[in-house]
Amino acid sequence: MTTSIRTKLFLVLSGLALFFILISSVLTGFGLEKFYISQKRDSIIASSRVIAELYNNNPGEISLELERTANTLGAAILIFAPQGAIKYNSFGRMVTDQPPAPINPPNTQTSSPSRFRVPPNSFQLVKNSQAIDDQTVLETQFDQLLKIDFLVLERQLANHDILIIRQPLAPVSESAIVTAQFLAFTGILTLLAGCGWAFFFAKKFAAPILELNRIALGMARLDFSQKCTVNRNDELGQLGISINHLSGQLDAAISELNKKNRQLQADVAKERALEKMRKTFVSNVSHELKTPLALILGYAEGLKENIAGDEEDKNFYCSVIMDEAGKMDKLVRDLLNLSQLESGLFQINKTDFNLTVLLQDMAKKYQSILTDKGIMLELNAAGPLFVHADALRTEQVLYNLLTNAMEHARDAKLIRIQSRETGDKIRICIYNSGLPIPADSLDKIWTSFYKVDEARTREYGGYGLGLSIVRAIQEQHGNGYGVENTAGGVLFWFELCKGTMPTEQADHT
Repeated sequence: MTTSIRTKLFLVLSGLALFFILISSVLTGFGLEKFYISQKRDSIIASSRVIAELYNNNPGEISLELERTANTLGAAILIFAPQGAIKYNSFGRMVTDQPPAPINPPNTQTSSPSRFRVPPNSFQLVKNSQAIDDQTVLETQFDQLLKIDFLVLERQLANHDILIIRQPLAPVSESAIVTAQFLAFTGILTLLAGCGWAFFFAKKFAAPILELNRIALGMARLDFSQKCTVNRNDELGQLGISINHLSGQLDAAISELNKKNRQLQADVAKERALEKMRKTFVSNVSHELKTPLALILGYAEGLKENIAGDEEDKNFYCSVIMDEAGKMDKLVRDLLNLSQLESGLFQINKTDFNLTVLLQDMAKKYQSILTDKGIMLELNAAGPLFVHADALRTEQVLYNLLTNAMEHARDAKLIRIQSRETGDKIRICIYNSGLPIPADSLDKIWTSFYKVDEARTREYGGYGLGLSIVRAIQEQHGNGYGVENTAGGVLFWFELCKGTMPTEQADHT
């Protein structure tokens, strides 16, 4: 199981606090009493030197200092005469009567501490003794009656009086124990406070790291929308800035790669589509040329072999050959025309012209053909409509759509041409009665050589290039086009940009 950095940091800081508290407790337990006794020892020695400097054979003169020292040290102070008489005790009482001479009185001619010491009480057991100097001895004594230890300093004063400072060690031990207990109590509180501080510090310290980790994981999933919000002036803040910069750079690079990848996929798809179109084109051209070439070859061989017996048959053979050659010529011209339009080599020459006049001229031009086929033409184009387009190519669009309508007019055999304004465009609609176009073929009829008649019969003529030329011309103009099934027929439409009336016509009007 993975442990988070916040938990690890909390445990490390809490363990560090516990370690230092334990070290402090151990050092206090083993060293506080010794340190306390050492401090007391130095204080007693320093106080004895002060008393020795102030003492002038009369304790009454320095009684206040003696009492202050006794209360400060918490010790008993006694001054003995060389003969053993008590001249001063810590209660401040001056002793005037002389007690009997002590056993083994000190030799005043000797400076050895062992000679000027007051003989020890039979209840005092000396544990250790240390000579501070020629006049001072410091002992640790055990009182067998009280069952406690004393720190006792014995000093020979200038007049050979003996100063004794007797400090009980029990308060020192008790103070050390109380101090250790207090430190233990404060250690627990310090540990709790330290753990709380460690928790909040670990949480605050780990928060930016967790945020950086979250952003890094998002970057690994290619999600560059998240940004680091670490607002710090240290290494983590600099790392956040670097990650934000890295995220932006990766986002831009991957976006560019995706764009190029999509472009590459589109190019590959386009190339495959072009390859498929080439194959389809070759197949369609071969198919469309096969029949007229077969007819031309067949009838040419008939003429060569003199199969036609009379002049009328020869003329029929020649007319068939010429008719099929004309169809081949039209196919080749349409293919060249479509190739120029789709390659973009052909330049559109836009001018302003009257669309109504063009529609009327085309209706007159093809009226005889429509009459021969029994088709009725309705033209609804009232008033002048000026458009901005290539007049020659617009006529080609009208011709192809009108030819397509004549080939597929059925039932009522009606073709209706009408124009209307739609915003800044003029829409021309060509309707023919007849069968509707299957829904799955509405988008395909603009493809070269596409025919709704899958058998590719020659019943209606044409090669399936007329609507492809319409599409190419309209795309060159940047205008819309379309087809839709209506009640009783099919409606083709295309749009042209509105134009303005030429100046000379406007002046004439």
